[in-house]
Amino acid sequence: MRVELRIRRYNPEVKKKPWWGEYDVDDVNPNDSVLDVLHRVKWTIDGSLSMRRSCAHGVCGSDAMRINGTNALACKVLVGRLAKEGSEKVNIQIEPLLGLPVEKDLIVDMEPFFAHYRSAMPFFVNETPAPDDKRERRQTPEDRAKFDDTTKCILCAACTTSCPSFWANGRYVGPATIVQAHRFIFDSRDRAYQERLEILGQRFGVWRCRTIFNCTSACPRDIEVTRAIAEVKKALATGIV
Repeated sequence: MRVELRIRRYNPEVKKKPWWGEYDVDDVNPNDSVLDVLHRVKWTIDGSLSMRRSCAHGVCGSDAMRINGTNALACKVLVGRLAKEGSEKVNIQIEPLLGLPVEKDLIVDMEPFFAHYRSAMPFFVNETPAPDDKRERRQTPEDRAKFDDTTKCILCAACTTSCPSFWANGRYVGPATIVQAHRFIFDSRDRAYQERLEILGQRFGVWRCRTIFNCTSACPRDIEVTRAIAEVKKALATGIV
């Protein structure tokens, strides 16, 4: 299979404005990932191409980018799924994530994203002593099920950078931050849910969500992001967790 790649390039040391780089890659297996093709470009065609990647197995989340207009992990998107049925050629357009400053090519500055993440207290809070007869604070399967889905987040930023509300104003905390807060707000063992709800109830918190569902579609871990956001909104409105 032949792949015609169109990659949005940017290098402030070369040009002040971004440009499109076009590359043809032959003999691509349909089961190769987009990341495999990008590696072919970097290793055999243009070594100046810059991107983040690490595990290549959909766990680290470092290779999130826009592929044919949709946020995804390059390591999880197979080339064959982007081709028209029966075609031996596929056109793929690659861009960096939207809404975050581009540092070089497909590499964006993740600090604004992580600053929002840190603001929601993404850690367990419980200063009461653990039960004397147990080594840990246990909970029922039913209590665990309330937040099990949101524990799967890998902080790839695919959901947040697919959100029009975040594009419009980067001060919005974004879906990923709300997902991380949800994981602790609904944990029956945690004791800081009220503080997190106060943070998310502020001007650029959860109410900036317009329920567009882009975040749910973009999540490579299949987290029901929009539902998690709705549950946080309900907890804020009713005071019930």
